[in-house]
Amino acid sequence: MANTWQQLVADKRNRQVASIPKDWLLEDPPAADVLDVTRIPETCGILTAQEIRITNASVGTLLQNLSAGEWSAFEVTTAFAKRAIIAHQLTNCLTEIFIDRALERAKELDEYRRTHGKVFGPLHGLPISLKDQICIKGLEATMGYASWIGRYSTSNSVLVDTLESLGAVLYVKTNIPQTLMFAETNNLVFGRTLNPYNRSATSGGSSGGEGALIGLKGSPLGVGSDIGGSIRIPSGFCGLYALRPSYGRVPYAGNVNSLEGEDSILSVLGPMSNSLDGVKVFMKSVVGQKTWERDPLVTRMPWDEAEYSLASHGGGRNLCFAIIWDDGIVVPHPPITRGLEMTKRALLAAGHKVLDWKPLKHKEMYDIALGIWGAASAEDYKAVTATTGEPVLTTMDPEPDQDTYNTQRLRLGDTKGSTAYELWQVQRRKREIREEYLQYWNDTIINTGTGRPVDAIISPVAAYAAPPHGQNRDANYTTVWNVLDYSAAVLPVTKVIPSLDVQRPAHKFYDHHDRYNYELYNPSKFAGEPVAIQVIGRTHEEEAVIAMAEIVDAALQAQKARL
Repeated sequence: MANTWQQLVADKRNRQVASIPKDWLLEDPPAADVLDVTRIPETCGILTAQEIRITNASVGTLLQNLSAGEWSAFEVTTAFAKRAIIAHQLTNCLTEIFIDRALERAKELDEYRRTHGKVFGPLHGLPISLKDQICIKGLEATMGYASWIGRYSTSNSVLVDTLESLGAVLYVKTNIPQTLMFAETNNLVFGRTLNPYNRSATSGGSSGGEGALIGLKGSPLGVGSDIGGSIRIPSGFCGLYALRPSYGRVPYAGNVNSLEGEDSILSVLGPMSNSLDGVKVFMKSVVGQKTWERDPLVTRMPWDEAEYSLASHGGGRNLCFAIIWDDGIVVPHPPITRGLEMTKRALLAAGHKVLDWKPLKHKEMYDIALGIWGAASAEDYKAVTATTGEPVLTTMDPEPDQDTYNTQRLRLGDTKGSTAYELWQVQRRKREIREEYLQYWNDTIINTGTGRPVDAIISPVAAYAAPPHGQNRDANYTTVWNVLDYSAAVLPVTKVIPSLDVQRPAHKFYDHHDRYNYELYNPSKFAGEPVAIQVIGRTHEEEAVIAMAEIVDAALQAQKARL
C-alpha cells in the first residue's frame, strides 16, 4: 500500500530533524509571544565571539579574509551553519540541511589554498544558501509538495555547478510556499516561515525561507527566484539587499518550478544578501562564467564594467530618479511613504534630481500577469498533487474560516483558466504595453534636464511592511516589473516607528482592496519592521541598477550620519 501524503510528510520531517546537529539546539527557545528574535543568535550562547564576528561580516569582508587566509573556509562554513540552525529554530526557514557535506567541501577548499597558494575561485569558501527549488545532486527539491517527497535530484542545476566552480560552499536550502505562487511562505511539508523582526508577521514569499535566514545572518548570500516579487518581497520584509535581474542573465536550467511551459512571464533567479557587495559579487561572478554555453536560455551577455560605471547614465553624476508614491491600485502605509521621503531628501542632498513618476497602466499590467499565470495554473497544481491527493492550499491565512477577504488573491494567477486564443490575446497586450512603457520612459527626457530620460525609478516594494500571516494580499508593486522584465534592486531604508508613522485620515479609496489595506494598518502592529525600496532600471540593466542602488544606499547612509 502506497504511503499517504501525511505519512510522507511525517517521514520527511523526521529526516529533517535528524539532520540538525544536536549541539546547536537552543536550550531555552523563546516563547511564541517573543516576536522580535533578531538578537537571539548572538545572545543564546551557541556562537563563539569569533563566529559572531564572522557571521556579522559583509560578503566583501568575508571574501577578503578567506582570500588572505585569515579565516578558513571550514571556520566560516561552521559559523554560518550554526547560525542557520539557530535561525531555523526561531523562524522555521530551512528545508534541506546538509552541513556534513558542506564541511567536507570547506576542508577541500582549505587544502586547495594550502597546496596552491591561491583561492579556488572568486567565491572561495563563501557559504551560499539556496531556495528549495534549486537542484543539488542527491538531495530532494520538494518545493513544498508532499507529492515530490522522495524525488532526489540526479544532477546539479547549471547554477549549482557554476557556484561550486567559483568556490562557493552550499550548506542549506530554504522554505517556500506550496506552488511557489504565493507572496508568503507556508506548505504542508515544512510548515510556515516566520519573520525574524516580528514572528506574528510573514517573511514574504515565495523566497520567504531565504528572507528569514539571511535576515538572521544565518547566510551571507542566498539565491531566490522571482516571478512576481518572490525575491524582492521577502528581502523588503526582512531588511535585505537583493536583485531581480532580467530574464536570461542567471542560468535557470536544471531546477524544478511551477507553471512549467508558461513562457511569457518567466521566473528568474537572483541574489539576496545582507550587503550590496554580496549582490554585486554574485552577479559579476555568475555572468562571467559563460553559462550560456550550458543553459540555452541564458543571454550571451558578460558582465559589463562600463555599464557598472554608469557610462550610459552620465558616469553616475547628476542622476535623475523618479519616485512612485502611489501606483494607483493601493496607497502605501505611512512608514512606506516616509521611507520614500527619506530617499528623496538623501538623493537631493547628494546632488541628484528627483521627479515624481506617474504610473502608466499598472493595474492593467497586474491583471495581465494574473491572466497569463491563471491560464492553466489550477491544472498545473492538480497534476502535481494527484499522485498523493494532498490538498492544494488556497490561502496562507492561519485561520482561513475567519478570512472574509477574497483569499484567492493571495495566490497569483489561480483563476478559471483560459483558451489558447484567449491567452494569446493577453500575451499580445503584454507586448503592446511593454512598447508603450518604453516610449513613456523615453519621453521623460524632456523633464530631466540631464539630456537623458530618467535614470531609474524608485518604488515601494509593497504597500506595507511585513503584514500578519495571511494578510499579504497583493504583489502589484513588484509584479509590474516582471511584466516589463525590468531589473530591480531592493535596499532597506528604515524601520517602522509608531511615533512617526501614525495613521493618516482616510483617503478616497480606489476600491475595496485599497480600503482593506488602509484598515489593515496599525502602527503598533508593524513596529520595528524593515521598510525598503526598489531601484528599477530597464531590461538587462543589472550592472547599472546595482551601481545606482549603491549610490542611493550611500546617500541614505550619509543622511543618517548627519542626523
